[in-house]
Amino acid sequence: MLVATSLQRSFSFKEKEQEIKLADPSPSFSPEAVLNFYAQTYPILTTAKIEGPEIKDDAVQYRFVSTIGTKG
Repeated sequence: MLVATSLQRSFSFKEKEQEIKLADPSPSFSPEAVLNFYAQTYPILTTAKIEGPEIKDDAVQYRFVSTIGTKG
């Protein structure tokens, strides 16, 4: 028997070499909406881009990667 389950989403970003995990504020939010939601609390996220999703440890993982301080 096959059972379909929805995977939890997880969001994270790195600030000063520290990995910060963020809770999913609402499953109905798009990853962009989650980024905007947390940008009010973490200003570094205002210029971040979204990497993912990657399925790992039974979760759909998204990473917010800041473009501040990177040369490109």
